[in-house]
Amino acid sequence: MTDRTGAPATIGVDVAPRTRSSQTVAADAAEGRRARRRAPRRSAAAWDPSVRERSALDRLRAQEAVRDPELLPLRYARMAHSSWTYLRGAAAVMAADLAAAPHSGLMVQMCGDAHVLNFGLWASPERQLLFDARDFDETLPGPFEWDLKRLATSIHVLADAEGLTTGCGEDGAAAAVEGYRTAMRRYSRMGELDVWYDRIPSDVPLRGLASEFAEATLRAIEKRSRRRTHHGTARQLVADDHGRRHIVLDPMKRIDDGLSHGERMRAYEQVYDTYLASIPPHLHRLVARFRRVDSVRQIVGVGSVGMRVWLHLLEGDSGRQPVFSQAKQATASVYEEFLGPSGFPNHGERVVVGQRLMQSASDIFLGHMRVDDHDYYVRQFRDMKIIPTGAQIAGFLPQFGAACGHALAKSHARSGDPEAVVGYMGKGPAFAEGILGYARAYAAQNRTDHADLRDAIEAGVVEAADRGW
Repeated sequence: MTDRTGAPATIGVDVAPRTRSSQTVAADAAEGRRARRRAPRRSAAAWDPSVRERSALDRLRAQEAVRDPELLPLRYARMAHSSWTYLRGAAAVMAADLAAAPHSGLMVQMCGDAHVLNFGLWASPERQLLFDARDFDETLPGPFEWDLKRLATSIHVLADAEGLTTGCGEDGAAAAVEGYRTAMRRYSRMGELDVWYDRIPSDVPLRGLASEFAEATLRAIEKRSRRRTHHGTARQLVADDHGRRHIVLDPMKRIDDGLSHGERMRAYEQVYDTYLASIPPHLHRLVARFRRVDSVRQIVGVGSVGMRVWLHLLEGDSGRQPVFSQAKQATASVYEEFLGPSGFPNHGERVVVGQRLMQSASDIFLGHMRVDDHDYYVRQFRDMKIIPTGAQIAGFLPQFGAACGHALAKSHARSGDPEAVVGYMGKGPAFAEGILGYARAYAAQNRTDHADLRDAIEAGVVEAADRGW
C-alpha cells in the first residue's frame, strides 16, 4: 500500500513503520541516502500553488462538518485577524500542500502542527519544568521533514506578524533547522534508552543570551509556573456561590451549553467509565479520589475553535486538592487523507499515544473517551504549562527556534530512525537550503491565502463574527 508519492503508507496502529533492511547503523544511513532519490533535498524548496487540487478556502470549509456550527463564525474571525492566526487555523491547507510533493519516506511520529508556538514548558510528574512539543491534535506517523517545514515556515510568519525584519525570520528559521540537525546527529549516536530518557530543561531556549536577561526570564518563568498550578488556577477561575463552588470563565472563553448543573453531572458520570478504561489500572484509585464539582464548555485557541471542549473542576477527598480536567474533541488528523487512516478506532487515543511517543514526560491523567459519537482526549488543564506568545519570544527568536528544532528532533528520534534521517540530511547545505527555501515560499503563500479569506469574508461568502465572545 503506498500513498500518492509512492512511499509506504501507514497501516495498523499509529507507530511509525521501520523501513530499515538491517539493524546496523551503516544500513540506516544508507537508507537515508537512498531516500534522496525519492525526494531530492534541494528540490524541497520548490512550491507551486498550481498543484493544488482544491483552493485553500475549500480546504477550510471542508472541516466545518466536524465542528460546532455555532462557533464557525468565530473561527473565521480569529483566522482573519492576521497571517499568523491564519496559519494556526490552516493546518489542513498546509497538510494538502505538503502532500503534493515527493517526500523522503522516512517516517516518524509527526506532531502534525509543529508551529513555533506549539512548543513550550510542561511539568513532568516529578514537577520538573521541561521544554517540549505541546500540541498533538494532528499527530500521525509521517515524513519527518513535513514537521520541520511547518516549523520553519511558522517562524517566518510569526516574525512578519510581530513586525520584525526579514532577517529575523531568516535567522530564526535557520536556527530551527540547524538545531534539529545538530540534535538529530547527537541522537543518532545514542542508545535507544538514552534517547527515550533524554529531557530538555527549561533553560535551553535561553542559552546564549546575556546572563542577566536569561536569569530574569527564568525567574519570571518560575513565578508564572507557580501561578499556573491547579491551586493558582482555582484562585483565578473558581467562585463560591452559597457554598457551591463553580467555574467562572471570561465570556470570550465560555459557551452556554444550555444544560443545568444536574444535567452536566449526569453527562460527566456517563463518560467516567469510558475514561477509566483508557488509563493504566494503577491510576484508577487516584482518579477515584476526585469528585466532579462543576463543568463548563470552553472556547479555545484558533485552530481548535469549533471543537467541543469541556472543562471540569474536580476536588479531592481531602478537600485540599482542586484539579482541572479538560476534555477536548479529537477528529481525524488532517494528514490522514494523504497518509492513510489512523490505526486507532478513537481519535482521542490517536492523540494520547502520539503525545506519549513524542514527549519525554507526559501528563499522568492523559486518557480518551467517546461521547455521543464524538471522540475526546482528556488532560489536566494548565498544570504549570507555560505557553509563550509571539511578543515574548520576538527578542530571542533564533534561540527559541533552535530549542524548538532540538525538541522536534528528540520527538522524531523516539519514534523514527535517527541514523536514516541523518543519512538523508547529510553534512552539506543541500538539506537546509531546501527546507528554508520552502519556508520562505510558503510564508508568502500563507499571506496570499489569508488575504483570500479576508476577501471572502468581505464579500459575504464566509461569515465571520465574534458574536460577543
